[in-house]
Amino acid sequence: MSRRMWVGLILALALNVGASAQSDPDVIPGRYIVVLRDHVPESLPVAAQVARLPGIAVQHVYEHALKGFSAAIPANRLEALRRDPRVAFISEDRRVWAFAETLPTGVNRINAERPFAGSYNRGSGINVAVLDTGVDLTHPDLNLHPTLAKNCAGTGAPNDGNGHGTHVAGIIAARSNSSGVVGVASEAAIVPVKVLADDGSGSWSQVICGVDFVTANAAQIKVANLSLGGSGQDSTSDANCNNARNDALHKAICRSVRAGVTYVVAAGNSGRDLRSTVPATYDEVIAVTALADSDGRACGVGAATAYGADDTFASFSNYATLTSDLNRLLGAPGVNIYSTYRGGAYAYASGTSMASPHVAGVAALYLAKLLAAGSPLPSPSAVRTELRSRAEPKNVNFGSDNCGSRSSHTDPSGRHPEPIVRADTY
Repeated sequence: MSRRMWVGLILALALNVGASAQSDPDVIPGRYIVVLRDHVPESLPVAAQVARLPGIAVQHVYEHALKGFSAAIPANRLEALRRDPRVAFISEDRRVWAFAETLPTGVNRINAERPFAGSYNRGSGINVAVLDTGVDLTHPDLNLHPTLAKNCAGTGAPNDGNGHGTHVAGIIAARSNSSGVVGVASEAAIVPVKVLADDGSGSWSQVICGVDFVTANAAQIKVANLSLGGSGQDSTSDANCNNARNDALHKAICRSVRAGVTYVVAAGNSGRDLRSTVPATYDEVIAVTALADSDGRACGVGAATAYGADDTFASFSNYATLTSDLNRLLGAPGVNIYSTYRGGAYAYASGTSMASPHVAGVAALYLAKLLAAGSPLPSPSAVRTELRSRAEPKNVNFGSDNCGSRSSHTDPSGRHPEPIVRADTY
């Protein structure tokens, strides 16, 4: 074979490696393991020499199990490094996961088990406020913000004596740490904001206290989850935050949204139109309904749940009928969701309270991706538009899930046209 043919073969192999990095979600883009030939006496001098080249960052040096090193290497330097006579071969670096960790069906269903396809984004750099019953401040599976926290339901630290807030927090951001469970955005930080007492009840004044705290720290808090609600008036006449109904909570959320905080809220569990449920009725939030999913997979092939067939909307979930409300809804898993619980424990729970944090976690992934790229963060309304645009449509054979002739998710009642949030594009 001529030298030109050999060069052509090497270039073809290099192109194939690049294509694999783009198509295989386990490949970490731009990161490689350089294996040296057996006759090279030490890896460190070679690694040090390579590290002086522009754009290359050596990470680990190996001297015992093999000779070589790992490094971030730009594509334009790969081929020259392969031709170095000291190099035996170069492997792509790939992601691995600890098998001891439980993958909750909800996280699996929205494809958040690998939200890092291409960028390995886990929500790092984004703080998510959980306005709830507090959070178990010593739970080993939760990453809490080191300084931000607020108790609007009493005095002292915002610890969780109920379990609800801790369960919500784990769905958003339980650590990927080889034990327990993993959340949608496992490297996001949780900001505990206790607005409900340990019996799970509270007042709008307490909730507004929490919203006020979030707004004061809007430079650091970009997403807020409210898995709570109560009865209220239809906010149709309060469109565009005109305060026609003198609704203090609505006004507070309006100002907080203008400060750049994306609010994700539970639609409610009364099986009715959400127009009479606040804050789900507010135009400025993302309201989340619950999907009954039993197996963590699309296509509706799993066993039925207590709240409906697999991949149908949960019978308890509130819904929307007005077009203006439909445009801000998303669905997410909300039945038998396994997550963190008070006392360092874990538990199953169902409700739109469990659906909402799935969406809050995906919002954190989206914002973290932009943050890592150095891009400006979008407005909350733009976040909602983005998440809806990439969501899984209802009654559609979602091709990537290989549903065959089956739809990815359905609702026999026909009243739930909202799509299911998906994490795998972030």
